[in-house]
Amino acid sequence: MAAAAPIALREALLLPNIGVNQQFISFTNVTMESDKFICIRETGATNSVVIVDMASPTSPMRRPITAESALMNPVSKVIALKATVPSVAGDSLQIFNLEAKSKMKSFQITQPVVFWKWITPSKLGLVTSTSVYHWDMSGSSDPEKVFDRTANLENTQIINYRVDPQEKWCVLVGIAPGAPERPALVKGFMQLYSVEQKRSQALEAHAAAFSTIKCPAAMRRVRVVLLQRPQSAGAESIVISFAQKTFANGTLTSKLHVIELGAPAGQAPLKKNAELFFPPEFADDFPVAMQISDKYGLVYVITKLGLLFVYDLETATAVYRNRISPDPIFLTAPAPGIGGFYAINRRGQVLAATVNEQTMVPFVSQQLNNLELALALAKRGNLPGAEALVGQNFDRLFASGQFKEAAEAAAESPQGALRTRETIEKFKRVPPQPGQTSPLLVYFGTLLTRGKLNAFESVELSQLVISQNKKHLLDNWFKEDKLEPSEQLGDLLKQAGDADAALKCYRASGATTKVIEGLAGKGDFNELMAYSGQAGYKPDYLYLMQRLMMDNPEAAVNLAKMIAKQPGPPMDLNTLADLFLQRNAVREATAFLLEVLQENKPEHDKLQTKLLEINLVTNPQVADAILANGTLTHYDRPRIAQLCEKAGLYMRALQHYTDLVDIKRVIVNTHAIDPQSLVEFYGSLSAEWALDCLQELLKSNMQQNLQLVVQVAKEYTEQLGASKIIELLENNKTYHGLYYYLGSYMAFSEDPEVHFKYIEAAAKTGQLKEVERVTRESNFYPAERTKQFLMEAKLPDARQVHHIPSFPGDCMSLMK
Repeated sequence: MAAAAPIALREALLLPNIGVNQQFISFTNVTMESDKFICIRETGATNSVVIVDMASPTSPMRRPITAESALMNPVSKVIALKATVPSVAGDSLQIFNLEAKSKMKSFQITQPVVFWKWITPSKLGLVTSTSVYHWDMSGSSDPEKVFDRTANLENTQIINYRVDPQEKWCVLVGIAPGAPERPALVKGFMQLYSVEQKRSQALEAHAAAFSTIKCPAAMRRVRVVLLQRPQSAGAESIVISFAQKTFANGTLTSKLHVIELGAPAGQAPLKKNAELFFPPEFADDFPVAMQISDKYGLVYVITKLGLLFVYDLETATAVYRNRISPDPIFLTAPAPGIGGFYAINRRGQVLAATVNEQTMVPFVSQQLNNLELALALAKRGNLPGAEALVGQNFDRLFASGQFKEAAEAAAESPQGALRTRETIEKFKRVPPQPGQTSPLLVYFGTLLTRGKLNAFESVELSQLVISQNKKHLLDNWFKEDKLEPSEQLGDLLKQAGDADAALKCYRASGATTKVIEGLAGKGDFNELMAYSGQAGYKPDYLYLMQRLMMDNPEAAVNLAKMIAKQPGPPMDLNTLADLFLQRNAVREATAFLLEVLQENKPEHDKLQTKLLEINLVTNPQVADAILANGTLTHYDRPRIAQLCEKAGLYMRALQHYTDLVDIKRVIVNTHAIDPQSLVEFYGSLSAEWALDCLQELLKSNMQQNLQLVVQVAKEYTEQLGASKIIELLENNKTYHGLYYYLGSYMAFSEDPEVHFKYIEAAAKTGQLKEVERVTRESNFYPAERTKQFLMEAKLPDARQVHHIPSFPGDCMSLMK
C-alpha cells in the first residue's frame, strides 16, 4: 500500500468570497510579503487597497488609497505605497503606520521603481531599471544604492528580489519572453551579488532563495576513545538554491541547484543539483517561485501551472511532486510557522501547503525507498515514523555482535529514539569478553564522543563507575560538561558520601529543594536565602517542613512561625497546620496555630475552628483553656458546640449552642457541669427558654437536679416570675422544691398566695416547726384558707398551729 502524500494542502481563503473582484487578482495588483497579510490594490471609479489579516481573513480592511503598488510589512501593520506624481520624475514612496495612523517616511526617487519588496521587517528593496537600493524605514536615511543590475536582466520583468539573513548576498530574478524556437517557454535570468566582494554573477534561473545549512565539511566526525572530547560542529553556511529551465541547441534542461556561498578557504563549497522532472503536458511550464523551509530543510519549487516540487535542501534529493492548483499560480509567500508556504492562483485561492508530519517519513522510506533521507528528515524536523527503521538497523547490528556500530546507531537515532533505558539494559545484559571493553562501556564511550549524556544516561554511567570505585572519572566528566546534572544524580553522589558534589549537582540541575535541604543541612541559612534570590526561586518550605518534622519537630514549629510572619506567606497557613496534623503532631500544630491566630482575624475563621477541633478530639482540656481565654471569636460555633458536647465539655457546648433542642439535650448533664457556671448560664437565656430548661432538669432527674433548679429559681426570680416558678414546681409535684424556693423568697413578698404556698409546702414536707413559725410570724397568709388546709392535712400535732385565729376550737376535731 502506497504511503499517504507527504505534503498537506488546504484552501486558507478564497479572495472573491471576501469581496475582491476577479479582475484585480493578478501579479500587478496583489502582494503577499509574509504569512501575515495580503494586500490587494483595486482601481476604477474609486481606488482602494484591501488589507487581509490572515489571522482573521474573513474581515478584510479597505482603505481609500490611490497607489500603483502597496506592500504590507511582513510582521507589523505598516504599509508601503508607491505612486507616480504627474510632472515629477520617478516615483513617490511613502511608509505609513496604520495603527498609529501616521506617516513614517517618504522619498521621491528619481527613477521609476519597477519592483520592490520587503527584504527584512524594517527594510525595503527597491529595483529600478538600472540599480537596486535598500531603504530602512527606521531613522531618517534615504534609500542607499547597493548594486547595479547586470546586462542579462535588461528587458526582463523583475519578479523577485531577496537577501540572505546576514545581508551579505542578494539575488535578483527576472523573466523574459521565450526564444523564437520555443516562444511558450519563458526565459529566466538571475543576478547573484556579493555585498562583501561587490561582485555580481549572471545566471539563468526562474526562482531562487537563500537558506543556511550545516555543510558536510563543517560536520566531520572523528572517532575518539572514552573520556576524550569530540570535535565540535562547525558554523552554519549560507546556501543559495535556484531553479532553472532552459532550452538550448534543441535540448530542454530543468534543474535545481544548491550551492554553498562563501565557503571557508581551503574547503570545496557544497554543490548539489537535481533534475526537475516536468510531465510532458507541462513541457512549457516554468518555476515562478521558490520557498525554503528551515524547519524541515526542504525546498519548495512552485511553477506557473501549479506544479509543486519538493526537494531535500542538503542533498538536493527529490522528495515529492504534485499539481497543487489547476489555475496558474502567480504569487507565493513563506509560512515559517508551519514550515511551508502560501500560494495564490488566478482564481483567487490562497493555498496553504506544509509537511504532513505523520506521513513524510513513511513516504520517503516506503515510496522512495530512501531510508537515509527518511532518517535525516526525521532527525531534522523532529518527525515521527523513523522509529522502526532505526530500531531495525540497531537490532540487526546488535544481533550480529557489532556493538560499536549498534552503539553509534543508537547514539545518532533521530529524536534520540534509541537513547533509552531499554537500550542501556540491552547492553548491560551482554557479558564482557576477556581482554575487551564491555559493550556497555562501548555504548557510553560512543555517547560521550557525540557530546553530552542525557539525565538518565548520566545516572547509569555514574552508578557504573562508582561501583568500580572510580568516582574521580565523574569529576573529570563534570569538568568537561559530559554529564547532565539531575536531582537523581545528586542523590547518587550524596549516597556516595560526596555532599559537596551532590550540592553542586543540585545547583546545576535547578533542584532547588535539594539545594536548600543541603544548605539547611549545613546550617548555612544565609547562603540558602542568597541562593534562592540568585536562582529566582522561593525555598520549598513544604519540603523543608517535612524534613524537619522527622528530625526536629520543635524546629519545624519555629520554621512554620517564621513562614507565617513573612509578608504574603509563601505557604498557606492551613497547609502548614495540616503538615503537623498529618504526622499527628497535635501539640506542635497547637503551638503554631496559637501563635499565628493571636490577632483574631476574621479571615482566620477556619484555622480557629481547626485549632479547637484538633484539641477537642485529642485533648479537650487544652481546648477548654483556649476557649476560656476568649481571644478567638471567629470560629465555627455550631461545629465547636457539637465537638464540645462529644468531648464532655457540656458547659462550653451550652455556651455555643443557639437552638433550644440542643441546649435541653446538653443541660441535663449536670453531673459534669460546674453548678455555679450553669446558674450563670441560665442568666443568658430568655425567661421562656430558662423555664423549659428547668423543666428538663426536673424531668430528667429531679432528685439530682432539684437543688440546682431551686438555686436558679432563687437567682432569677425577677426575670422568670415567682408565679411561673411556683407553677413549674407544683406541676412537677416537688413540694421540697417549693419549700426551698419559697423559703428564701417569702421574706421579700407580701403576696398571701406566696405565704400560703410556703406553708403548704412546709406542711407537706413535714416541716411543722416551720409551719408554726410562719403562721406565728407572718401577717400575710390567708388565715381561713390556711386553717382549712391544715385541718384537711391532718397534722400529727395540731397544737403547733393553735395560734391561728379560730383554730383552737377545732383542735379536738383535728386530733380525733
